[in-house]
Amino acid sequence: MTTDHCHHDHCACSESGAMSCYEQAFAKYNLHLHDEEVVTAVHRLVDDHRAAYDTAEVRRTLLSTVELTTLKVTDSQESVLAFTERVNKFADEHPDLPHLATICVYPNFAKIVSTSLEADGVEVACVSGGFPSSQTFMEIKTAETALALHDGATEIDCVLSVGQFLSGDYETCADEIAELKAVCGERPLKVILETGALQTASAIKKASLLAMYAGADFIKTSTGKVEPAATLEAAYVMCQAIREYHAETGRLVGFKAAGGIKTVSEAIDFYTVVSELLGKDFATDGHFRIGTSRLANLLVSEILGEDVKPF
Repeated sequence: MTTDHCHHDHCACSESGAMSCYEQAFAKYNLHLHDEEVVTAVHRLVDDHRAAYDTAEVRRTLLSTVELTTLKVTDSQESVLAFTERVNKFADEHPDLPHLATICVYPNFAKIVSTSLEADGVEVACVSGGFPSSQTFMEIKTAETALALHDGATEIDCVLSVGQFLSGDYETCADEIAELKAVCGERPLKVILETGALQTASAIKKASLLAMYAGADFIKTSTGKVEPAATLEAAYVMCQAIREYHAETGRLVGFKAAGGIKTVSEAIDFYTVVSELLGKDFATDGHFRIGTSRLANLLVSEILGEDVKPF
């Protein structure tokens, strides 16, 4: 098993009745998780450790993890330009505060963001590959991703083919991720698991491992279009998978929580889970992200001690 994805020739073994390379990888991990035990464990972890992270320093770190997102049906060139200019203005007015991680938009807005973004250090992320359902031709997924990158996207968020995954077609799911990663090259690929559709802790862990073995640079909870979106339980399982995969392969994959994180208090809960399972450096070295359209204003307001809405 390689640290990245299985190649086609490795998976011919499944036709002879032997385990496929994906099943061989899964066999290295405990996938027999009990949902009730996960609920109990994550809430105990947060209850026991959260107070240590409810600090001004953590709020600043959280601001640096934000992928400021607009994924509305009403988005336009004008609205996305205004969105980007608000990020530029914030960076100009608050050079002492951490910069956001990314601006995240649909692929057709990559050019307007990349050409108008002036804030140092902020990346251009695009959702691609038939977002949010991933239900389109692979040729479309790769073309859309390549076009977004050509127009200036520096990171790509794609969605796991959830239907294929739930039907056990792991090879197709992994091959799609590997193909999109090949298009991205050195640029990060985040794979959205859509944990609300996976439903069980065991399925979430298996999908996490599949995405990582296929080459994902980050695994991400949700599109925000399916309920439930980001949950602490999903984060707990995904971060455990990241830790175990890192121990097995030596490759460290990032984690992105997205969908429904509306308050600073909720963000601190997620930060607690990430830091306790993956270490405090994980959240400060760029491996932790939060996708949100609302949280940034609340974080800035708490950091500055006044009610502001820069974004």
